[in-house]
Amino acid sequence: MSGISAIGGNMGTVQQIMQMRAELIDRSALLRELHSTRPDSVPGIVGSPGAMQPAGTSFAATLESAMDGVNATQVKSNRITEAYERGEVTDIAAVMLARQESGVAFEATLQVRNKLLNAYQEIMRMGV
Repeated sequence: MSGISAIGGNMGTVQQIMQMRAELIDRSALLRELHSTRPDSVPGIVGSPGAMQPAGTSFAATLESAMDGVNATQVKSNRITEAYERGEVTDIAAVMLARQESGVAFEATLQVRNKLLNAYQEIMRMGV
C-alpha cells in the first residue's frame, strides 16, 4: 500500500505532500523568472520569445527553425560545459540546466523524427 490512505487517513503524509507541492511551485516560479531574465535565450526554443512562427510559414521552414534551435541549445550547452571545465564558470546549476535543456531538446527532436517516420511509413502502406 502507498503512504497515502483514504480520506481521514494519515494527515502527516498529506501535510508532507502539500509541503512538497508548495516547494515545487516555488521552484517552478523561480525557474520561470530565471528563464525570462536570461539575456542569452535562443529563438526557436519552446518558451523563448522568438518561438512563435507566422501562420504562412512552410513545414520545411518550421522544421529547419526547430532544428536550428536544438543545435543552438546544444552549442550553448557545450560552450558552458567547457567553460566550467576550464574553471571560468562556477555556477554548477547553470551548467546542469543547460545540459538538461540540451538533452530534452534532443529527445524531443528524436520523438518528432520517429513520429514523422511512422507517418511516412503509414502513407507508403496506403493503397492507391
